[in-house]
Amino acid sequence: MSLKAYQTTQKANESSSQTEYRLFADVTRALMDTKDLPKLDVRLHDALHWNRQLWSTLATDCAVEGNMLPKQLRASIISISIWVGRHSSQVARGEEEVQPLIDINKNIMEGLSAQAQNNVAEAKDANVTTGHNYSV
Repeated sequence: MSLKAYQTTQKANESSSQTEYRLFADVTRALMDTKDLPKLDVRLHDALHWNRQLWSTLATDCAVEGNMLPKQLRASIISISIWVGRHSSQVARGEEEVQPLIDINKNIMEGLSAQAQNNVAEAKDANVTTGHNYSV
């Protein structure tokens, strides 16, 4: 099996939390790789743009009717998205550092990781309760 086929299969089997975690990890890695570059370096601006897109997508999803996240969590995500946009502009102008954006993303990744661990534990408990042995 080729690496690309393996990666495609792996992505198809991910939960939404795992997909979000992987995306945050990729974006955060890009920010970390560019944090010491000059403010006019295109790689820095590409990483900032990618991070903005991620947060904008999350905020848009939180504003959609029928989103199942708790109202307060949706409001917090939208607020963080607005802050990310403003801070990213300041970083692009050389007025602020990238590190706070990295820190925010890492905090979100920690929450997603904890959520994924809880989901695995719940699935294992369900297997014990029902007597089924589904691999998780």
